Amino acid sequence: MPSPSIAAGAYAQLARITDGGLGAGSAGPKPTLGLASLGAGPQADEQSFASVLKDAIGSVVEAGKLSDRQSEQMAAGKADVVDVVTAVAETETAIETLVSVRDRVIQSYEEIMRMPI
Repeated sequence: MPSPSIAAGAYAQLARITDGGLGAGSAGPKPTLGLASLGAGPQADEQSFASVLKDAIGSVVEAGKLSDRQSEQMAAGKADVVDVVTAVAETETAIETLVSVRDRVIQSYEEIMRMPI
C-alpha cells in the first residue's frame, strides 16, 4: 500500500510530465508519435499516441487532485468518509492502470529491441 508521501510524489511527477513535456504551453516542438512520424498521417478522427498518453496521464493527475481535495475537506470536517475512500480508491486504480500500461510499453520496447534487423 503506497504511503501518502509516495502518492504525493507521484502526483507531482505526473503533473510535471503533463505540464512540462507534453503540455500545450511547453516551448519547442511537440513530440510526434504514432503513424504521423512514419509518413502515414492520421485521419481526422484518430488521435496520436502522444495525445492519448497525455489524456491518460491528465486523468490520473485529476483523480489524485480530487482525492487530495476530498482528504482536505474530510480533515476540515466538511466531507464524508465514503467520498474520501471512493476518491482514494479511484486514484489508486488509475495509478495501477498507468503503471501497468507503462510496464507493457517497456516490455514491448524490449521485445522490439530483440528483433533481428
